[in-house]
Amino acid sequence: MSSATRRLRAFKRWMKSQGIDFSDALNFTDDPLQGIAVRAVCDLKEGDVVATIPKTSCLTIKTSGAHELIESAGLGGLLGLAVALMYEKSLGEKSPWAGYLQLLPERECMPLVWTLDEVDSLLGGTELHKIVKEDKALIYEDWKENILPLVDSVPSKLDRKSFGIEDYFSAKSLIASRSFEVDDFHGSGMVPLADLFNHKTGAEDVHFTDYHGESDDDAENDNNSINDYSDDVLATASKVEPPAENFQQDQKYMSATSTNSESAIGLEESSVSADNPMVLEMIMVKNVNAGAEVFNTYGSMGNAALLHRYGFTEPDNTYDIVNIDLELVLKWSSSLFSSRYCRPRLSLWRRLDYSGCISQSSEYFEVSSDGEPQIELLVLLYIMLLPENAFSKLDFTVSTGSNCNGILSENCDSMRNKLLEMSKELLLTESVCQALMSLADMRESSYGLISLEEEIEALKRCCCIRERKLYHSMMLRVCERRILDRLRTYAASAIQSFRSAKVPSTRKRLKRR
Repeated sequence: MSSATRRLRAFKRWMKSQGIDFSDALNFTDDPLQGIAVRAVCDLKEGDVVATIPKTSCLTIKTSGAHELIESAGLGGLLGLAVALMYEKSLGEKSPWAGYLQLLPERECMPLVWTLDEVDSLLGGTELHKIVKEDKALIYEDWKENILPLVDSVPSKLDRKSFGIEDYFSAKSLIASRSFEVDDFHGSGMVPLADLFNHKTGAEDVHFTDYHGESDDDAENDNNSINDYSDDVLATASKVEPPAENFQQDQKYMSATSTNSESAIGLEESSVSADNPMVLEMIMVKNVNAGAEVFNTYGSMGNAALLHRYGFTEPDNTYDIVNIDLELVLKWSSSLFSSRYCRPRLSLWRRLDYSGCISQSSEYFEVSSDGEPQIELLVLLYIMLLPENAFSKLDFTVSTGSNCNGILSENCDSMRNKLLEMSKELLLTESVCQALMSLADMRESSYGLISLEEEIEALKRCCCIRERKLYHSMMLRVCERRILDRLRTYAASAIQSFRSAKVPSTRKRLKRR
């Protein structure tokens, strides 16, 4: 019997001892290289309940043997959960979750746990490079300020060897990629069995029922009406979103098509069986044929977010985006114009109540997977490139020489609405399109001297299993650079259309003669 088979059998015995009930129609496979997957033994139908999981079997702050210690130290959220996880792992076979923990990897292969050299060499130029380095620094500070004092205060309770910085990073990686929001009482937790289903964007097969048994569509619609975050993820996902205390916001590389809450949603909207509030249910949301893998979804997110949170990417991900920082736009403008020219134009753009997307201290503009830039960027470039006379008239209309406050706010709103109502064709003047191509070139220069074609060929030769870090980082780079290439095509096509519209047809020229 292989070690993979033994650990799966041990896990199934443990689930039975904990009252976790799962359908015989689910088959668990454990590949040494690709990990665990869940497949359908027979046809599964929408509405089938395939598992029930008692909350007492979930590893949370409340259920952990270290709960008194954690709560007395005032540690909550995912920080407290990390302590609970490290504590139970330190107990080995004595832990009530030993049968579950032996199935988990030591850590997930996500950039958070890569070395700084790997982050620099593999992620240079990508949306993740800076933010992962900041994450690592913040998590180290978390450990230094919270975990070390806890270990020092109770030497007889905690095994120092199990609470080092590497142990903390490992726990954080498991929690970031596997934890769920159980309920208001338990908070976030590790939910055995639920975390074995792999992700596939836009292809969710299994989900949790919510408190009132409403449909996924109802839950998603409720979320959309309450939350106004266009860049966040997980409204329909079961995975918990790492909060700001542990990770930098992923907003910079989430698709603008997502409609999810910034806060951790997880199972709060889709968690508990209406018949038994102490049990979590997993229910099929679509039919799955026998032999096929059964997928969960972690949300609709681009490859940067997937790699950041879960350690993998997907080819042809329609939720991919690339960001162009405002700082880069200002660098472009300063290469052409003086600061005396640029400052009032940026100021006017601000007074019209425009801004880019904000994440931490960074302001940026998104370019979607099809190469289409955010309209706020187009408006800024349009204002930057207005002839002096046209700009002066616009500035006078908006402000009449003062700030856009009080009675003049109507002018601002009216002018802003007019700019918003302008079709992209009108904003896409030839000079704006040239600016977009220049920005694409400047953004792509951050990837180094290797060409996109060379990176694509290198990616084809790379093995996603044996060279996981290299493969997924290259996939991210290639996907981002393809978007920049589409941005150039988008701008070039607009220029061609603009020039064609200015040239009269042959018939019209003949009439003039």
